[in-house]
Amino acid sequence: MRKARGAVSRYRFMALVTGAMLLVLCVEMGIKYGVGAVTDVSGVVPFIAWVPFAHGWIYVLYLVTVADLWSKMRWGFGRLVTMVLAGVVPVMSFVLERKVHAEAGTKLAALEQRYLA
Repeated sequence: MRKARGAVSRYRFMALVTGAMLLVLCVEMGIKYGVGAVTDVSGVVPFIAWVPFAHGWIYVLYLVTVADLWSKMRWGFGRLVTMVLAGVVPVMSFVLERKVHAEAGTKLAALEQRYLA
C-alpha cells in the first residue's frame, strides 16, 4: 500500500510538471514557427532553445513514473497507453492526472478496508 501511494504521488508530480512543460513547448513552437514566419526572432531563439530538450527528458521521467504506477495498480494496457499519450497531448495530463488520482485513491482505500477488516 505504501509503495502504491508513493507511486501515485510521484505520478501526480510528474504529470503536472510534464503538462506545464508541454504548454511551455507549445509557446516556444508558436514563437519559433508562428511568429518567426512573420518577423525576425533570431534574438529570442537562443533563450528558448532549451525547452524541447527539457521537455524530452521530463517526458522520459514521466514515462518511468507511469510505468511504475501502472504496474503497481495492475491496470489494463489501455490505461497505460492513455497515460503515455497524456504526456504529448496538451492539457490532457492535467485532466488524466485528476482521474487517475481519484481512481487510484478509491482502489487503494478499498484494498485497505479489505485487508484491515
